[in-house]
Amino acid sequence: MATYPILYSFRRCPYAMRARLAMTVSQQVCELREVVLRDKPQEMLDVSPKGTVPVLVQVDGSILEESLEIMMWALKQHDPDGWLRFNSAQMANLQTLVAECDGHFKHHLDRYKYAQRYEDANAQEHRTEGSKFLETLNHQLSKTTYLCDQQRSWADMAIAPFVRQFANTDKPWFEAQPWPHLQTWLADFLESDIFLQIMGKYPQWKLGEIGPLFPSS
Repeated sequence: MATYPILYSFRRCPYAMRARLAMTVSQQVCELREVVLRDKPQEMLDVSPKGTVPVLVQVDGSILEESLEIMMWALKQHDPDGWLRFNSAQMANLQTLVAECDGHFKHHLDRYKYAQRYEDANAQEHRTEGSKFLETLNHQLSKTTYLCDQQRSWADMAIAPFVRQFANTDKPWFEAQPWPHLQTWLADFLESDIFLQIMGKYPQWKLGEIGPLFPSS
């Protein structure tokens, strides 16, 4: 039996970032297996045929295949910073916001950032549509430091990697938009110790190897 859970991850994937953020803050040690998406290990595909990261293989062999599922599992083990501190109404509001990120916003983000992959995709049109979600975030952040109150939540950490990806597609354009609260929020995330910690570089995992422990001490 494995000593630690195994986390299949890819450094730049925003879904995998979510998982690593939650595993880090909750101090859930795992064996990290860094995946190259164009060369996915068969062992990962055997436990999760969907072929996307993150995938968490628990010590008892059970599999968590979705990023939010991994976040919630980790935070329910240990939540020292109170990322799940909310009442039911607040939690429902945050879940709605994350669902919009993962649905409508992600649809347009992909077609803005990777327009060449989609037939007849107009990057500028998808940027405009995706910006509507960012305007919603900026409005909320004009009232509170983070997406619900004055402290980070699981929703901030679930959404920020995707806003980062959108912003990085055309940084000068993003920085020129009238979204000062969103821009401050994103900068706070990018400069945070936890983000810098989860973005350490690891070599591609190979069959037969034991991956490094994550988070590192």
